[in-house]
Amino acid sequence: MVDLTSVVRPGDGIIWGQACAEPQTLVEALVAQRAHLSGVGVFLGSSYSGILTPQHADHLRLASYCGTGSNRALADAGVLEILPVPYSQLGVLIRNQRIKSDVVMVQVSPPNAKGEYSLGLGVEYLAPALSKARAVIAEVNDQVPWTYTEPLLRKEDFALAVPSSRPPVFLDYKIGELERTIAHQAAEFIPERAVLECGIGSLPNAVLGALKDRRGLGYHSGVICEAAADLDLVSCAGGALMGSRRLFDWAHENPRLRLHSSDYTHGAQVLAGLERFVAINSAVEVDLTGQVNGEVAGGSYVGAVGGALDFVRAANASPGGVSIVVLPAKRIVERLSGPVSTPRSEAGVIVTERGAADLRGCTLRERERRLRAVSGNF
Repeated sequence: MVDLTSVVRPGDGIIWGQACAEPQTLVEALVAQRAHLSGVGVFLGSSYSGILTPQHADHLRLASYCGTGSNRALADAGVLEILPVPYSQLGVLIRNQRIKSDVVMVQVSPPNAKGEYSLGLGVEYLAPALSKARAVIAEVNDQVPWTYTEPLLRKEDFALAVPSSRPPVFLDYKIGELERTIAHQAAEFIPERAVLECGIGSLPNAVLGALKDRRGLGYHSGVICEAAADLDLVSCAGGALMGSRRLFDWAHENPRLRLHSSDYTHGAQVLAGLERFVAINSAVEVDLTGQVNGEVAGGSYVGAVGGALDFVRAANASPGGVSIVVLPAKRIVERLSGPVSTPRSEAGVIVTERGAADLRGCTLRERERRLRAVSGNF
């Protein structure tokens, strides 16, 4: 096993890629060697590998912007500190060292003919972290696709490089009749030649699946979802690929695909230049005024402020754009059981299997009437 103690110092702040971009071999090594690295702080993104468990907080200090995936167990155990900020702020917080990034652990593809290693499955907040890091540790995984990432890395950028050959974490969302019904309703609000943003989850993926016959679509999102591979895209910019081997094979050396820093994907100036921008996101629940809780369900921290608010605001300001929130009808409630992640001042179109409530320009009384009509609770 790789010896991380040759690079990581007690008290360091460590950041690594999230979801499918998680460097599993390096995380396993950190967990195994944590007693020798007591006091190390870790900033996590969403995690689906299940490698980190609550018991590992005996020596590691854990923080994240989200409770997604296996992070929920960490949050429920009280060992995960949550940073409730919009995704667009992560780059600034990292560069200002409010989030420490002494060591960055990355999963990269093998190099191309020019000796350039691709970040493969995710850039996002890794880009600002790499600019501040004292040391970079790379897991060079030959099962990771070479994609056009900004930045690309070279061998001399690595303090330590570890070869591996293992499947990346896969995300496989199940789409059933409920999801397809909601997606069909949502697709009616998406204009031709739209630029799409897609959040994590089965429902946003299902909406993309309902657009297979559209032509000339653009894509600009934090997450490039599985269903993006089936679309006729004239451009595709994202922060990370989250899906299965099919998505990764589509992305390999795809010249239309670019993976960027979260400063770019979620940056207000970049988003302000997009016309017909459509934000497609899910929610834990929505109340009768249009407020969205995207963070807490049943007392557990399961979501995030994340990028939804950044994209919702951009969609509302975009010429021809629209913000769409998709969720089952039973999740429209009289009062939220968790925090307000997206305020009612940003409410757009709320879609359930029972129809769509277009809240744009509606008074509070009219919003309640429309939301009750598409809810299953009243």
